[in-house]
This record gives sequence, C-alpha cells and structure tokens, in this order.
Amino acid sequence: METTIQKSFAPTYSQTATKKSLWKRFINWADSQEENRFGWTAFAIAGHGCVFTIITVAVILATGNNFIFWPFAIGAMAASLITNLAALPTKIIIPTLFITVLIDIAIIAACLISFI
Repeated sequence: METTIQKSFAPTYSQTATKKSLWKRFINWADSQEENRFGWTAFAIAGHGCVFTIITVAVILATGNNFIFWPFAIGAMAASLITNLAALPTKIIIPTLFITVLIDIAIIAACLISFI
C-alpha cells in the first residue's frame, strides 16, 4: 500500500545546452552596436542612398525601364531612410538595412533576368 501512495522518485538534474538561433544572435549583436549608432546611420543613408539605390535605378533604366520595379526600389530606400530619421535603435536599423539591400539585389537580379 505504501508504494501506491508514496512513490520513490529521485530526479536527476541534467543541464541542457541552450542554443540561440541565428536570428537571436544577430539581434543581440545589432543591439550591442548601439555605441556605433551614428556610423550605422551614416552608412545606411550614404551607402544605401548614394550607392545601392543609384545602382538599382541604373539597372532598372538600362534593362528596359519596367515600371513594376520602381515602387520596390523607392520603398526599399524609404524604409532605410525612415528607420534612420526616426532615430530607432540599431537592433532595428541594421536588419532593415540588410533587408533593403537584399531587396535591391533582388530587383537587380529580376531586371537582368527579364532583360535576357
């Protein structure tokens, strides 16, 4: 009767290794870049606005000036500019910058594919 009422159970403690996802590590790194905030802001505005967007627009114009690519190019630049002008933290500025650069690369690839 005693075994049905009181079960003898000795739990053992085992620590499992917690792995952070790649996204979580990236966000933690971006959050640690807060002291370099003005550098990231300058790179996002100058680099994206004066280099990536200009190259994207030039490729759009050179490959036939398809109107469907213009809103995406303008939207990518606007997203990068708005996050910087709103003085958001670097954990938002840096991922937005990388995503908008990927959008520009995708636009360039799509323009080149549609031109061929």
